[in-house]
Order: sequence, then structure tokens, then C-alpha cells
Amino acid sequence: MPDARWQRQWELFHAALELDVPQRDAFVREAADDDTLCRDVLALLAAHAQAGGALDRPPFVGAFADLDADDLVGESIGPYRIRRVIGEGGMGVVYEAEQHEPVSRTVALKVIKLGMDTREVVARFRQERQALAMMNHPNIAQVHDAGATSDGRPYFVMEMVEGRPITQFCDEEQLGTRQRLAL
Repeated sequence: MPDARWQRQWELFHAALELDVPQRDAFVREAADDDTLCRDVLALLAAHAQAGGALDRPPFVGAFADLDADDLVGESIGPYRIRRVIGEGGMGVVYEAEQHEPVSRTVALKVIKLGMDTREVVARFRQERQALAMMNHPNIAQVHDAGATSDGRPYFVMEMVEGRPITQFCDEEQLGTRQRLAL
């Protein structure tokens, strides 16, 4: 499927999601350029509805699934005072934090999520931490510190880099599927 077709399909799908569910089908049928496009967008909408937003939620992490990433905001981990959540993935949460000692600076602190502390996940987290610590490139945040929280969850501290989330950048630049994958 050419990029223009993907782009049009993407646009219709997301425009339809902005509407109330009963209005979506009629909108797509009217806005689609041809029957194939209409059928494809309706199929995407049906799959989205069937998934029930499962892809919009973080994965289940056992007994700790109800804990909020914001629970550490205001707390301290070593010399780092947690200010706010700046990102969250399947394995960890990244916070903006203020380092107080031995220097004062704003940093990004990534800590493994509660309930994700299995031997395999901790090993992958430590591998990520080690790989980042060994990299020396102007476009890769430098690792400053590493350790474990009082409850034993590993963390690492990186330089804080301000910027837009990649998804926001892609949306604002109206990148097509192929352009997003290339990025």
C-alpha cells in the first residue's frame, strides 16, 4: 500500500476515533475515497473496539497493577528527590528528579516498576543500564549513577534532556506509517 494510502487510512481512522461510536461508520462511509479504503478503516475501527483499549493501558504487573507511577512523586531515592513522572514503559518508570548531593542538578531517574522484579526482568534492566552507561554519543543521554531503592528495585540516573515525546513529534509532523517506522 503506498504511503499516501496509509496516510489517508491513518487520518480517517483517527478522525473517526474523535467521534462518538454511533457516528463513526457513517463518517467513514462518507469520507472514504473508495470502497476498499472504507472497508479497511471500518475493519481498523472494529479491531480497536474489540481490543477495548487494551493497547492504551500499561501491561498487567501482578498484585501491583493498581499502583500509580505518581506514587513516588515527592519521595526521595538516595540523593534524588522525585518531582514528576516523565515517561513510562513496560518495565520501568522515568521520573524527573532533583539531585541534592554531591552536586545540585535536574536528572532523569528510571526505576523498575513494582511487580516487575523477576530475575529475568531485573537482568534485562541491568543490561539496559550497562549498555547506556557504555555509550558515548551526543544524542544519547549520559548515565550518572545507579543503585537500588530501599525496597530493592534497581534504578539508574541519566542526564535530563527536554524534548517532545516521539509520538507527539510524529503527530505534529503528520508522519505516515513508513516515516514513523523509519524514525
